[in-house]
Amino acid sequence: MTNHNRNSILVALATAAVAATLAAPAHAADPAPASTPSLTWKPCADAADRECADLSVPLDYNRPHGQQLSLAVSRLHSDKPRSKKRGTLLLIPGGPGGSGVDELASRGKAVRDATHGAYDIVGLDPRGVGGSPRARCGLSDDDRELTHLLSWPGANGDIRENVARSRRTAEACLRNGGELLRSFSTANEVHDIDRFRQALGEEKLSALGTSYGTYVGAQYAQKYPQHTDRWVLDSSGDPDPSRGERGWLANMAGGADDRFPDFAKWAADPARDAAHRLADRAEDVRPMVLDLAAKLDRTPGSFANGKPLNGNHLRHAIQQALYSDHSFQGLAELIKAVQDGKKAAGTPVVLPDDAAAITVGVLCNDVEWPRSVPSYARAVAADRAAHPLTAGEPVNVTPCAFWPAPAEKPTRITGNGPSNVLMIQNLRDPATPYRGALKMREAFGDRARLVSVDSGGHGAYLDSGNACGDLAVSTFLATGVRPERDVLCKG
Repeated sequence: MTNHNRNSILVALATAAVAATLAAPAHAADPAPASTPSLTWKPCADAADRECADLSVPLDYNRPHGQQLSLAVSRLHSDKPRSKKRGTLLLIPGGPGGSGVDELASRGKAVRDATHGAYDIVGLDPRGVGGSPRARCGLSDDDRELTHLLSWPGANGDIRENVARSRRTAEACLRNGGELLRSFSTANEVHDIDRFRQALGEEKLSALGTSYGTYVGAQYAQKYPQHTDRWVLDSSGDPDPSRGERGWLANMAGGADDRFPDFAKWAADPARDAAHRLADRAEDVRPMVLDLAAKLDRTPGSFANGKPLNGNHLRHAIQQALYSDHSFQGLAELIKAVQDGKKAAGTPVVLPDDAAAITVGVLCNDVEWPRSVPSYARAVAADRAAHPLTAGEPVNVTPCAFWPAPAEKPTRITGNGPSNVLMIQNLRDPATPYRGALKMREAFGDRARLVSVDSGGHGAYLDSGNACGDLAVSTFLATGVRPERDVLCKG
């Protein structure tokens, strides 16, 4: 489900209704200071050209000298001498659940080359991820099966099973994950990043945040504006502090509608081979797949391992394939197999328990979600009618409906701070739809500029193949020159 670990495991989890605004002051008091940590760098076990270290952070920043956690960090040096470098650039991964260490391993050299060696590039594994301490919920395989964890409604829109599963999941995660899981939050990742900055000995950081990482980056830029240098946000969501993640996830229903025509055009292309062409006309693809999903609701097919393949498995596969054009072929093959009554390749995805813990933990710890079960049922019914491709899943009940209130309230993004933010966004992004990015742009005001890319898929910089967008970001990071106004890069 990831493009360079950018995408959220639970990015399709959603709910609806409006809660009271949870915005904290733009410059809320920092946690009590702890002593500045040191870093002992050594060659990474998997690559001698990168260095790895452990960063000590407090479990609870309100108790800075209490229990400490050891977070995994890594660094890729610039190939330029110190006098020729700009400083340090942090890659902030997507998620919740993305690894900054893996992000550096997969993208570090490409970013270093694109920015002409202007930076040492670093990554950090957030709490609960990769080489950092991980928690577990103790969930059954069935509760970790992705179309269950993501709360896809029943075939007729019934959410009673989702409610029971969400309650059971919340209780298990809170019971088994303990204080560590309750510390998984955007606010703590922001504090941890600033502690990393201090350990690096940098007065300011530059950053490239992607997907969920744009929210982490935006929160950091609001809380620590004096420590930001050149700040890039790739694929942003609506930062409304009263909704947070539940707002982004609800937006995915419209995002799938925006993006699906790209797949339909691909699947009806006359040049497509018979094994992958699904219809003679692009406008016929959507009703065909909706009808196929409905048939699977009534009579499931099967995966290669004999597990049943139902309509929600197909809907979820469509949703995930829309992230990248590279996934279109596999989706077409799945659809063809179902049409032909054959077993589909692959198996239902069962998420590792620690991955379920980090994603559920961050989503539920970040913002307070509605408690009313009937409100979710109403939202699902309305969303199923308006957006049948996603069938109500983006606004369905989640474990967060049964979760304690957040320990730290989200920060409202404002125009107060340096004008050093560059946003880049695909127009047809299924995961972080363009309409949400416009809300982020509006919140930043003159602090930001937006580069819009006439492309589909999730992830724009060095990912969509748009030279105009890539050049705008690389130029800003390498030279500081930013477009004077918002720009559109044609496809």
